[in-house]
Amino acid sequence: MTDDNIKVGVSNKEGQLGFLFTKGGLREGAGRKSIGVTKKVSLTLTEEMWEQFDKHCEELELSKSEAIRTMMEQYFSSR
Repeated sequence: MTDDNIKVGVSNKEGQLGFLFTKGGLREGAGRKSIGVTKKVSLTLTEEMWEQFDKHCEELELSKSEAIRTMMEQYFSSR
């Protein structure tokens, strides 16, 4: 593939960059479906807690996002 086959374009939603190939392009509804709103947060934990959290995620093969979401869902559903 040569450089002539790839273009960088701005998506219709949220101004995100997308790569456009000469065949096809950004399609409405394509890709992974959203499960909610993404917000960035900063979390301060001790080094020991980060190590425990990383080990937990690795053992269960979860991303940090999935692990935190599961913990929050369990907490709020038990209230």
